[in-house]
Amino acid sequence: MDWKQAWSNTTTTTNTALDALAPMCAPFAVRWDRDAERRTQLRTPEHLKALMSAQREHNSARSTAVMARNQRSAARKATNNPLSQNRRAARTAHKAARQHHSQARAVLKAAQNNYPATLTTRAVQAHAAHAVPGGLASWLMSETAHTLTVWPASLSAGLIVLNAAGLWLGRRQPSVRLDDGMSPEERRLASRLDPSFWVQNADARGLSGTVPTPAKLTQAGLVAHVRLDGRWTPKSFRAKADEIRALLGARTALRMEITSGSHGDRATITLRTRSAADGIDLTGWAPGAPWGIDTITGDPVMVPLGRRMLIAGTSGSGKSWSTRALLADASEPADHRLIVIDPKRVEALNWQHRARTAVRRDDVLEVTDELVEEMHERLEEIPRGSDVIAISARRPRITVFVDEGAEVIAMARHKAPRTEDGPGTDYVRIMENLRTLARMARAGEIILIWATQKPTMDGKSPGLDPQISAQITYRASLALSTSSESRVVFGEDATEDGWHAHKLPMPGIAMLRSGPKSQPHPVKTRAFSPADVIALPDRPIWHRTATSQPTRSPLHLVKEPTTAPAAAPVPASNRDRVRQAVADGARTLRDITDRTGINKGTVSRELKALIATGTLLRTDDGMVLPGQQAA
Repeated sequence: MDWKQAWSNTTTTTNTALDALAPMCAPFAVRWDRDAERRTQLRTPEHLKALMSAQREHNSARSTAVMARNQRSAARKATNNPLSQNRRAARTAHKAARQHHSQARAVLKAAQNNYPATLTTRAVQAHAAHAVPGGLASWLMSETAHTLTVWPASLSAGLIVLNAAGLWLGRRQPSVRLDDGMSPEERRLASRLDPSFWVQNADARGLSGTVPTPAKLTQAGLVAHVRLDGRWTPKSFRAKADEIRALLGARTALRMEITSGSHGDRATITLRTRSAADGIDLTGWAPGAPWGIDTITGDPVMVPLGRRMLIAGTSGSGKSWSTRALLADASEPADHRLIVIDPKRVEALNWQHRARTAVRRDDVLEVTDELVEEMHERLEEIPRGSDVIAISARRPRITVFVDEGAEVIAMARHKAPRTEDGPGTDYVRIMENLRTLARMARAGEIILIWATQKPTMDGKSPGLDPQISAQITYRASLALSTSSESRVVFGEDATEDGWHAHKLPMPGIAMLRSGPKSQPHPVKTRAFSPADVIALPDRPIWHRTATSQPTRSPLHLVKEPTTAPAAAPVPASNRDRVRQAVADGARTLRDITDRTGINKGTVSRELKALIATGTLLRTDDGMVLPGQQAA
């Protein structure tokens, strides 16, 4: 223990010199009280009974030994023959009596240890053993007129007074100067964080060798820096969080953070008794409003548009209320559009007037097919030297919000049964499309926001796809269930770096990690109710239109007849239209899409069905031909 450091810290916070001296005497008082309590606990009736029995046995054995010794002396005097029968018998009896006495003395010593004298009695005996013989010897060897003839007695009396004063100071509860603006709870915690209290009680909690500085009140709570001596490190000190909470008497629900300090032998204790976001109204939404307020610094937290984002949070954590402000920002400007994929349907109903919504499997497959096709067209339009396409009313930024990713992943595992028209729809393409959008669509200003309640990737019931997770740059999380979920969201270093989303209060408190410099500060998020969303004005809803390029007619080697042929009947279904386009000369997927005006995903599905039935054939170079022509 660095007592000099404890003394210097205490003198600046206590009211009197006696309060400042109290921590210096605390170890002596603690040791005295510990030994006194040990002795008191041992002084039981059972131990007293054993001690009295051992004393009787010892006295009897000692008398027997003395008697045997006297008999041996008498036998030795009666005859000079060492081999005589009397002398040998006396010698044997004396030896047995001594052994019995030795055993009785050992039993008595153990009984005395089990039933010790009180510490006060021992102290009186020690002072008496010093003062009485010393005083008598000094008086006998000194002159009568000398005033210090009994100085050992006066010295012993002074030691008794010093001993009592040390115990009184060590047991004294110092009064600490605290800020006037503290609440009753903060005043109690600050007084226990003061060195005057900590040093006296740390050893009982296994925290000996640590000395805190007086706690400082900040807008986020109490902060105290702790000096670590001896074997202590910030990591081992953090492992004693339960002992520290017990020493401070802090509420179980009170957030306590223990982090590394400015040096290797320093740690910092932060008690979140306050929030910098207190008193700030975060209800409703307006364009440009912050997503939340940092509860530690009080700074507004902004989430810029155009960032791929993960939003996690267990049921009841306020995930839906916290994300609506982001969706409102993504659908407000004229060159922005919003798509909401929500298998649960609840959130999609709120955004029908501002976003394109997809609830059923077929709708989700259709919109993801259109988005992939839109992405490829946009990538082709990016000029040389540019990283992203310029957003405009023709090519607006599209934000794709997936609400509850676990349901979307489960939806993609479904396969519709076979029908008369061909094999059933394989919805695995939903996840293939979303993975493609996550990997490639940022340059085309198609942005994916993935939300889930259970961010696991265990393969059985995942809420997050690994390929999509690898592309996400902004990671936000409200309260989670376990520390493993925190690591899935924020990375394997989440626990070590303080990203403890599983310890966040509910609802409406989140953490946002957007880069290596982000701090694990809790953020109080904006609350946006469904009624507020429905009250927002309508916005244009995105639907993919057919390509603006003119459809080219097929090339023929013979002169076309002057008379126009009879008009072919209009195909009754998408499959007939695809088959007719191939019959008219379309050979690639792009050509068929241009001729029919059907989206790329539907064309691909119908081609697979026609090829499976033998109506169409695909060559080795990827060209599509009618069945009879390929033959």
